[in-house]
Amino acid sequence: MTFTSRLKLCLIALLLASTARAAPAPAPDAAKPVFLWSRYFNAKGENRYMPDGNYRDAMDRLRADFDVRINSDPLNAETLKGVSVVLISNPNDKASKTNPPPHHMSDEDVTELTRFVKAGGGLIVMGNQEGHNVEIKDFNKLLSEFGMTCVNNYTDAKQVIIPKDAPILGGLRWAYYTGNQVIIEPNNASHARSLVENDPDVKALGGPRNPAGTLLAIAEPGMGRVVVATDAGWITNDAMSGKGIGKVAIKDQDNLEIMVRLTKWAAGVK
Repeated sequence: MTFTSRLKLCLIALLLASTARAAPAPAPDAAKPVFLWSRYFNAKGENRYMPDGNYRDAMDRLRADFDVRINSDPLNAETLKGVSVVLISNPNDKASKTNPPPHHMSDEDVTELTRFVKAGGGLIVMGNQEGHNVEIKDFNKLLSEFGMTCVNNYTDAKQVIIPKDAPILGGLRWAYYTGNQVIIEPNNASHARSLVENDPDVKALGGPRNPAGTLLAIAEPGMGRVVVATDAGWITNDAMSGKGIGKVAIKDQDNLEIMVRLTKWAAGVK
């Protein structure tokens, strides 16, 4: 090979290398809205509901439509930037074992989360039953901003058939695994309203407690949307598979579809 030929080959190689370096890297999937599961209010060592444990199947399904992120960072303008919807499940009251106590809802948290929601953000909150280290007294400081409060009036596990004419979830079957209750402030500015009511005429499967009242509520403060569910166990792997929790197994259920629809509604996406 002559010197001229070798020179041409070197120039071609350099040109190809330069072109490869100039080619833009594949862009991240910016089309998916961000779903943030915030564990900021969960105690360290409280492993009842974990993203890689009994919430794994729900998180895997949501990844089809959302950029799912999970962390324990404080919730403020910086950490909520770009987030479409926040999940807070079973906020804790007390420390787990020898770990430090969990963070309770503060006035600053209320300000930051209220600003986030009213500016167009979505918020999903899940309460629970007694014995699950759930905290509602301080958390109600936030919920009251949206015309709602949680109270310790429990409904035991049961299958809830949602009326076909109900918005968002009409006709779906909710396997409900015991939780507290939502009280809605009349004529509130956030348009808080009941989405799923308990029917005392339908027998509870997990115990005798079966009061009338709201099990699932929604609100639309400002430009945002809020969902408050009164049970945290209904999106666990065992609940959604039909295996059940404790001594109760509700096999005919649409819990995963309910979670997907609520999340999309809260995020304002179809």
